[in-house]
Amino acid sequence: MKTYLGVFTCCVLSLAWSVKGQNTTEISIDEVLLKVNQNNHTLKISKENFNEALADYRQTNAVFLPNITVSHTGLATTNPLMAFGSKLNQGILTTSDFDPNLLNNPEQTQNFATLIEVKQPLLNIDGFYQRKAAKSTMEAMSLQTERTSDYLNFEVRKAYMQLQLAYKGVAVLEKAMKAAQANQSLANHSFKQGYMQRADVLAVEVRVIEVTNQLQMAKSHVNNASNYLSFLMNDEASLILKPSDELVLNTLQMRIIETVPEERADIKAMAMASQAYKTQHTSDNLSFLPTLNAFGSYELYDENIFQGGASGYVVGAQLSWTVLDGTKRFGKAKKSKAAYEKAKLEYDQYVSKSQLELNKARRMLRDADNNIKLSKLAMEQSEESLRIRTNRFEEGLEKMSDLLLAETQFAQKELAYYQAIYEYNYAQAYLEYLTKE
Repeated sequence: MKTYLGVFTCCVLSLAWSVKGQNTTEISIDEVLLKVNQNNHTLKISKENFNEALADYRQTNAVFLPNITVSHTGLATTNPLMAFGSKLNQGILTTSDFDPNLLNNPEQTQNFATLIEVKQPLLNIDGFYQRKAAKSTMEAMSLQTERTSDYLNFEVRKAYMQLQLAYKGVAVLEKAMKAAQANQSLANHSFKQGYMQRADVLAVEVRVIEVTNQLQMAKSHVNNASNYLSFLMNDEASLILKPSDELVLNTLQMRIIETVPEERADIKAMAMASQAYKTQHTSDNLSFLPTLNAFGSYELYDENIFQGGASGYVVGAQLSWTVLDGTKRFGKAKKSKAAYEKAKLEYDQYVSKSQLELNKARRMLRDADNNIKLSKLAMEQSEESLRIRTNRFEEGLEKMSDLLLAETQFAQKELAYYQAIYEYNYAQAYLEYLTKE
């Protein structure tokens, strides 16, 4: 009964995998990178963050450019002062309007005024530094966007290698399944002939079930890795992706850098952000200085709407100096000073942490290189052991349990070898990401 159950399970899993295989799409690493750079949400969000910083910087153009407003106001009044002033602005005063009775009790007067006002900053030193701080922030966001793109490229390479590894795992376990099924057929035949004990048959069946479970998990790993790549590409199609090239050892030699490069985008971004806080603090200190602004207006007045029977203009300049506004500016300056000191500490901490990660990555690559050699040797030795035990078993000189153990060990060592290749390639990619300028 267990034998039939094992065979039935294998058939069901094979059928399920073949159905999924109909929706399998082959894809290369370059295609994935292209789609990620075009469609990935994280990268788009990063670009919008830069656009926000760019918009903030453009707002500081107000430090140089004039402020122009146009308004049209209409009113009706019996207020003595406003009635007299409205007629005066309209240029329609007569000697009769100076009659004390009319001055004190005027009739309703209408006035429509069109006003064009211009305000031009001339000297606003703290505003200049605010603009400089906004520019530093914008440049920092641009560098962060660049680093986000670098990270996504690294993440794509890692996910693609995980997919390659998952397919290697499926291939190894499918080969192990064929061997287990062949042993199962041989064991059943030998048991019927009376050459094998029931315990050995059960051991073979257990092996088939174990490999079946491992194979199903390996296929799930393929689905998971494929779905993650689709997520990175923002592709909602339920296709199973397959790498166009297999997992192989990356033999390209790269230059090992001892220290974290200061020109790396994220580190430069941290430095630019720190500079922005410093500039903002300077701006807050300079807010104690006076400001100089020019102003001018052109006015049109009439008793009828949208008319201009009379006109006039005003031009001038204003030097203003807020001597004291409580302790608001002092508190603001202290706050920006604390923000600047905090940014410097965060920069130093970030560089130190990045150096720690670089040192770790270098050791990871060295360990992975050593692991490649050892795992390859272990795989070759376990393969030779399996060959010897298989020949001895066919001659009746080896136990079935020993043969099963050798098969299990070879499958494990082969999987471990491909895992070592993945870890070596990953270590190289991670080291390249950490040292990319």
